[in-house]
Amino acid sequence: MAHPLPLDAGRRHVLAAGAALVLGAVPAAQAQPASVKRPKLVLAGPFALVSYPLMRIADSGALRDVAEQVEFTTWKNPDQLRALAIQSSADLVAMPSNVAANLYNRGVPLKLLDITTWGLLWMVSRDQGLRTLADFRGKEVVMPFRGDMPDIIFRLLAEHEGLAVGKDITLRYVASPIDAMQLLITRRADHALLAEPAVSMGLRKTHSFPVSVIAPELYRSVDLQEEWGRVLKRPPRIPQAGIAALGGVQGDGALLARFEQEHAKALAWCQANPEACGAMAARHVDMLTPEGVADAIRATRSTMQWVDGAAARPELEFFYQQLLDRQPGLVGGKLPAAGFYG
Repeated sequence: MAHPLPLDAGRRHVLAAGAALVLGAVPAAQAQPASVKRPKLVLAGPFALVSYPLMRIADSGALRDVAEQVEFTTWKNPDQLRALAIQSSADLVAMPSNVAANLYNRGVPLKLLDITTWGLLWMVSRDQGLRTLADFRGKEVVMPFRGDMPDIIFRLLAEHEGLAVGKDITLRYVASPIDAMQLLITRRADHALLAEPAVSMGLRKTHSFPVSVIAPELYRSVDLQEEWGRVLKRPPRIPQAGIAALGGVQGDGALLARFEQEHAKALAWCQANPEACGAMAARHVDMLTPEGVADAIRATRSTMQWVDGAAARPELEFFYQQLLDRQPGLVGGKLPAAGFYG
């Protein structure tokens, strides 16, 4: 079903503002099989950790009882994500939570089934002694993706810490996490905000030969999820990303129940088997390394949790309201209606 959503620069930015980021309860084990076996089920997601359980589902044949073929495909940029959603060319898609809300509020039929990514953001620093954002007063921080979700969350938390960006902290914007890490490795910057698995892959790179000969010692510094909880008096987690059901599968309750059951199992498998998960992810995505992914999975055990969309609604609405207060377009200008939560 097509929708008249022209891709203007503003829309492109709205979708990009969650895609740069790129994991409760467990679904009922007694989910009933779908009444009609589908010829094909398409799962899609970015290169980030939110997609690894989808890769596991596709590789393991976990849903062979509801579909003859289950495949995983990647979306690489906001335009591809938007096309998948509008054209319903995938059935179940991993996406940032704000992008799901934005698309829903603009008329794209979808349901947010769950949240599995509860924060992937860390400061990476050459200084081992920095504990809170307040410790970065007077320093320059390299920030990928100007105006995207990491930038917005950083500014929100800095504001609550009493820090004025541009006065107390200087932000140096770069085009990508790769650019940010390159500045750190070549000693042209001391601090940067990065998301997993870029953090773990970057730290691995600085300890490898021959890079270690010239690269500085880098440290995983402030955990922005912990900062979120501390300064906002909330649980230390941010509902960043999950799975949305698109098109015809929205009405297939039995299929969605089976998917959610296997999704939770796949996430648990990834957490219990970081090395095997890393090898699997690297097979699907050339730019990933098995060791970096395994490190990222270990680093995010507390923030990769399966939570049903309806159960996550209070935390999502708090998160969305923070975005609405600062940049309403990120969520389509309003809180999603109840029908958004699967």
